Amino acid sequence: MSAGEDAEQSDSQLVRVYASLLARAGETQIEVRLDATRRACELLGDIHQAAPVITVTGTNGKTSTARMIDAIVTAHDLRVGRFTSPHLHSVTERISVDGGPVPAETFVRIHDEIAPVLDLVDAELLAEGRGRLTFFEALTILAFAVFADAPVDVVVTEVGMGGEWDSTNVADAEVCVFTKIGLDHQAFLGDTLTEIATTKAGILNRSLDPSPAPNPVAVIGTQTDEAQEALDAEVERRQILALTEERSFRLLDRTRAVDGQLITVQGIRDVYTDIFLPLHGIHQAHNAAVALVAAEAFLSDEDKPLVLDTVAEGLSHVTSPGRAELVRTGPAVVVDGAHNPDAAHVLAETITEAFDFDYTVMVLAMFADKDVLGVLEELHRSADVFVVSEALDSRALGAHELAEAAREWVDEDSVLETPDLNAALMKAIDLANSSGATSPGIVVTGSLHTVAEARLLLGKEE
Repeated sequence: MSAGEDAEQSDSQLVRVYASLLARAGETQIEVRLDATRRACELLGDIHQAAPVITVTGTNGKTSTARMIDAIVTAHDLRVGRFTSPHLHSVTERISVDGGPVPAETFVRIHDEIAPVLDLVDAELLAEGRGRLTFFEALTILAFAVFADAPVDVVVTEVGMGGEWDSTNVADAEVCVFTKIGLDHQAFLGDTLTEIATTKAGILNRSLDPSPAPNPVAVIGTQTDEAQEALDAEVERRQILALTEERSFRLLDRTRAVDGQLITVQGIRDVYTDIFLPLHGIHQAHNAAVALVAAEAFLSDEDKPLVLDTVAEGLSHVTSPGRAELVRTGPAVVVDGAHNPDAAHVLAETITEAFDFDYTVMVLAMFADKDVLGVLEELHRSADVFVVSEALDSRALGAHELAEAAREWVDEDSVLETPDLNAALMKAIDLANSSGATSPGIVVTGSLHTVAEARLLLGKEE
């Protein structure tokens, strides 16, 4: 069989496996439980305990921070498995070994090997009158199985939603990372930052376990006062060591650089100076500070600092697709998955700071269950014109409804409706090219689904 035929067969098998995963309850159909995931992991030989774990929760910045932790730990000659969500183009992106998506053939092989256990647990759940393993539960089990098979030296997991009952929480993390917590998924997590932060603090579960294992270390990025108070209360209740930004560590300095920025971080062991970070925005600088301290907490022995050159080498290779990512020039097109007001605020700041646009076309497609008006409130000052469309998803908000929402913030003539994202991009490019501006730019945002489709249409699928 030729290499092309091998690849075609691998792709067809991946389609089969992905279809079987999608046949399960989707990612918005949450089961508030850990026992089902734990049961499968235990039957597979305690795969969730095969390597030490660093867990990342929060509302925004989780994936970027997880990727940075992966890069720094990898630079220290450790093999890292990383589990993040959602994916942009292929489900294999969610499970990473050695810094890249797991090969499709490995994804398929491990799934087929664990399928009998998934079926057994499904049968047990159904016999109890409960729903079978969900898509995310099955994918979490698959990720731990891939990491045990590799094997890896350390696992970095990104919480899917919340923390306390998220399926990734079957693993007792040695380092628990908290990126900025905001309002999102209120139907599941609660309507206040206190409720949401308390649920996310559920990843600090080891101290409540009777096992003799050491307590985890909490690494907490900058929070609002309300969220920080809730985390402080949980840290105190559980008697956890907490390393909190602005108390234990801080971002000391950053300067704009070509294709990124230079940052200086006061860590817990040392000051790490002039590290090149190939990502844009102050939020990514803060994410990098959190990631560096998480790596310090995991890697450092006593008071020995990390080697600056090694940290810099790791971060120099970081990418974060779909996060303030420049995917085209002439005119410039930036894609970002901002889907809530906090993320939209960060995007607006990043556009102003990192890109010298003197005319900005905002291409927007969102889900109906998101805070659309809150996102528009943050973005409307950054846009000269909105081109609205509809995401390719059952949860998509219709283009007309989105346009009407946008017209509450900008002049009616500054909002254009399009039937699909391809039409939106073509219209945006025409507007940018005919604007007469010296440096026009296009920003595509509203959801990671929107970003994924835009990357495909612009030839940026990786």
